[in-house]
Amino acid sequence: MTSTPSTHAEAGARRGDGVLARGDGVAAWRQIADEIEAEIAAGLLPAGTQLPTEAQLAARFGVNRHTVRRAIGELAARGLVRATQGRGTFVEGGRVPYPIGARTRFSENVARAGHAAGGDLLEAGTVAATAETAAMLRLAPGTPVLRTRIKRFVDGVPVSIATSHMPLPRFAGFVEAFGRTGAITPALAACGVADYRQGESRVSARIASAAEAAELDLAPGRVLMVITGCNVDMDGVPIKAGQTLFAADRMEFVVEP
Repeated sequence: MTSTPSTHAEAGARRGDGVLARGDGVAAWRQIADEIEAEIAAGLLPAGTQLPTEAQLAARFGVNRHTVRRAIGELAARGLVRATQGRGTFVEGGRVPYPIGARTRFSENVARAGHAAGGDLLEAGTVAATAETAAMLRLAPGTPVLRTRIKRFVDGVPVSIATSHMPLPRFAGFVEAFGRTGAITPALAACGVADYRQGESRVSARIASAAEAAELDLAPGRVLMVITGCNVDMDGVPIKAGQTLFAADRMEFVVEP
């Protein structure tokens, strides 16, 4: 009977003993990455699991830490793990379904998918509306608006950063309200917006910058989904315009009618 050649990932899944194949032309860091990937695929390292430290992996595979670091970098580039500054490296979860429709609500969407939502206000201040922002908000260019940057989380994992602009003085109390509630919809309600809907949105994709990758715990070169648009109240008056950057590896967008 003729046997079928196996990949290193398959060999690692069978072997599981950390022994690398030497002298076969495949770099040690790639064999390590393949073996860890096989363990993730086999369910031995479930989503959210923290990987052993570089020192522990180096001891397991009999290599130096630089080799391990390159293997982890390869896994991060594949979207299989994320490195969190000061905390370690964790196995990525599956994509979270995120419906996009007339009433897109982050916290509601995430809760509907069975996950916990969170948000941190990164920046807030008054700025002059650019021509683009003014057009979306139907204001004169240069009109003072409230600018915020908010990072959103799913089960503690960062998934998006939204930069928004809101008319003043209507939303002068938004920052304080968001600080109390940690969510956008109740913060808008505190400013008198009982309900709102999505206006025109434009969706594109691009590679994350180094700064964006660091903020979202992404490996360099990962893809962002970029949604630019404006929300309006139920009278059709613009209330919030801006851009949201989503980690494409962590979200699955579902377009609702």
